[in-house]
Amino acid sequence: MENRTEISTLGEFGLIDHLTKNNEIKNSSTLVSVGDDAAVIDHFGKQTVITTDMLVEGIHFDLMYTPLKHLGYKSVVANLSDIYAMNAIPTQVTMSIAFSNRFSVEALDEFYDGIYAACDKYGVDLIGGDTTTSQKGFIICVTAIGEVAPDKYVTRSGAKKADLLCVSGDLGSAFLGLTLLEREKKVFLETKGVQPDLENQDYIIGRILKPEARKDIIEFFAANEIRPTSMIDVSDGLSSEVLHICKQSNVGCVLYEEKIPVNDLARRFAYKLELDPTACALSGGEDYELVFTLAQSDYDKIVLNEQISVIGYITEKEEGTNIITKGGNKHAITAQGWNAFK
Repeated sequence: MENRTEISTLGEFGLIDHLTKNNEIKNSSTLVSVGDDAAVIDHFGKQTVITTDMLVEGIHFDLMYTPLKHLGYKSVVANLSDIYAMNAIPTQVTMSIAFSNRFSVEALDEFYDGIYAACDKYGVDLIGGDTTTSQKGFIICVTAIGEVAPDKYVTRSGAKKADLLCVSGDLGSAFLGLTLLEREKKVFLETKGVQPDLENQDYIIGRILKPEARKDIIEFFAANEIRPTSMIDVSDGLSSEVLHICKQSNVGCVLYEEKIPVNDLARRFAYKLELDPTACALSGGEDYELVFTLAQSDYDKIVLNEQISVIGYITEKEEGTNIITKGGNKHAITAQGWNAFK
């Protein structure tokens, strides 16, 4: 039997001390961290970027197949992705959690192991947060803070006619990983004693349980003096993110189905499930890739980066937001991309 320490034995302040005892500071901008009434940050003439996310058990995650360490990691990464989507560098996070008495100190240690792993990988400091009880379930609220050189931030509203529409990495894999986990959960609940069969699909399961934020793309932009005209991260699926950019920028677009990057393993698994890989990419979400627009003059700079795909271009607003299918048909992009392919 593994040890179980009841949280009540530590009390709130004892728990915070326990969870943050090995917290290390990595950024010179962090002047005062965990342990005071508030944190103090000085960004030395940079502009500050702030984002907040809330994750609720049963809505955003299922602890039946999500290890707590992975959940801690992902809850940080999802917020860092929003900072990168502003063309900024994340520097600090706060982490607030509410939990019921079914959680032990050891369970929260696992969750914090994931938080610290993400903080180490991305070079951010955990500078505060709150812990409280909830009547049932686990609730997570993360705030991420970043910095950017004055006026170098990128919003969703700067796309111009004739800009290239680009995306990093590949799309749809996280949705397929989630589909597989949900299928196996159903089988497990309905058939006693059946062990989950994840079919060696490590890639797609990794994409849903342990996503990464595209720090490398932002570093590539900086190294090559590229400033996208607009940018957004893919949390809700490619189609809705592209529509956000077009709406905020007051433009239209043409997207080419054949240009949408889908991982080969994910594509094969989609076909096995009789799902359309394009629909998974358009509507899946949680890929945490970056969708951005660029002036055509930057094309030569990105053409050598295998992690960037040009998937279309920006048009006048009057031309609408359209996708050209592999068969050459033109459809309006909808927020639920699969509607266009029925």
